[in-house]
Amino acid sequence: MIRKSFLSISILTTVLISGCDNTAKVPEAKENKQTTAKAQPITIGYSDWPGFVAWQVAIEKGWLKEAGLNVDFKWFDYSASLSAFSANQLDAVFVTNGDNLVTASGGTQGMMIMATDYSAGNDVIIAKEGINHIQDLKGKSVGVEKGLVDHLLLATAMSDQKIPINEIKLVNSATNQLPQVFSSPDISAIAVWQPVASQALKAVAGSKIIYTSQDKPGLIYDTLTVNMSHLTAHKEEWKKVLQVWDKTVKYINDPATHADAVKIMANRSGVDPKQYETMVNGTHLLDISANKKVFSKGNGFDSIYGSSYHVNKFNVQNGIYKTEQNVDSLIYPTLLQELP
Repeated sequence: MIRKSFLSISILTTVLISGCDNTAKVPEAKENKQTTAKAQPITIGYSDWPGFVAWQVAIEKGWLKEAGLNVDFKWFDYSASLSAFSANQLDAVFVTNGDNLVTASGGTQGMMIMATDYSAGNDVIIAKEGINHIQDLKGKSVGVEKGLVDHLLLATAMSDQKIPINEIKLVNSATNQLPQVFSSPDISAIAVWQPVASQALKAVAGSKIIYTSQDKPGLIYDTLTVNMSHLTAHKEEWKKVLQVWDKTVKYINDPATHADAVKIMANRSGVDPKQYETMVNGTHLLDISANKKVFSKGNGFDSIYGSSYHVNKFNVQNGIYKTEQNVDSLIYPTLLQELP
């Protein structure tokens, strides 16, 4: 599993270089619009996260074609998909709400039209024996990859406990190296995502999870983000895409079809279905009804607006970009509002 993260410096550089012209490659008007639509599929970049891999169910069941859609899903490593979107090689991409703000800071104004899910336990803070609460981290060294999504999780958890972040020592490390870092006697805890978290728990006897994204639902949303030019030209098609998503979520959540859905998703990720089940459990999928609530304006984490306001401030405070982005201009609730 490749967990989503805020853009690295190298990827952000790519965005800055190639992302300033966000003009979509909209098909030229022709007399036979139906033929044109077939010749020019909607291209969507997806990557290895349960809320994104869920689309594999719709692909293999043929539901997109049944809806009269011509969609080409392209498989990427997560960061590479964002670079492709910024370079106008994709019409849409699946991205965290925080990362969409980062691409916007580089000049690519992607419109978030729905949320696939929010992280509900896959992002965690793990501590060694004797440390049972966030408060116990004061004065301790904590491993985390700075600027990434679990740095956000750690900072938010500490803020909720009114503990200044400077009361712990952050030890910067690449996420896939954190299990080894955690084994060091100097490190008391790490902030990390699954499945790397499971590796860390096995590496250090007596270690345990003391905080997860389930404790802060809505902190990390995963979204379908569309090039504005393409969205403007193809609104009816995008509405159908959202309706297919609703069908997909219901299929995954239905006890009668859940196992089949998980098997399809696990195969796409190359993971054993039993292991993948835990990943699905840590991902709260959002159908259209839930999306309508999430896309209602508000300041709390139950709204994608409030969640994005929060991560916007985090990004500035941690130097990911210098100036706060216009969050409202990157959220497009209209399609959801127009669906029955």
